[in-house]
Amino acid sequence: MGILNSIFSKIFPSAQAAVGNVTDAVKNQVNNITGNNKDTASTGQDQNQQNQQNQQNQQNQTNQQSTGNQTPASNVDVMAILEGLAKKFPEKLNWKTSIVDLLKLLGLDNSLDARKKLAKELDYTGSTDDTAAMNTWLIKAVMKKIAEKGGNVAHLFS
Repeated sequence: MGILNSIFSKIFPSAQAAVGNVTDAVKNQVNNITGNNKDTASTGQDQNQQNQQNQQNQQNQTNQQSTGNQTPASNVDVMAILEGLAKKFPEKLNWKTSIVDLLKLLGLDNSLDARKKLAKELDYTGSTDDTAAMNTWLIKAVMKKIAEKGGNVAHLFS
């Protein structure tokens, strides 16, 4: 998982659930194809019933995702989530303007190496040796990506 996805999974409550649903659906599909269900001693009829049940479960998961039964990202007040985390954090962080502090607040690796990887993920074209410029660009790019995903970060831009 990339660093940006790690950020999303910490901020958006439904992100982790969506990953779990996809993982379960893939496992079910693999089991259907390979016939490696937990009860391998079952009869062919039992196996068919299990396959049908797995397919129904997968369809239900897909339908839930497409009909919005999960919290849509656009309804997530990212500012409130981050401010709540900041209040509980033992030191004062400048997470609104510092990528280092934002990553620290989220419990993610904020080392130079991690930030260089994030810069590469986000297609940063500047020099990663100029860490001040890179960090400034990164915090803006991450907040932009959060906004594109539907997170409410409007307070940062007003």
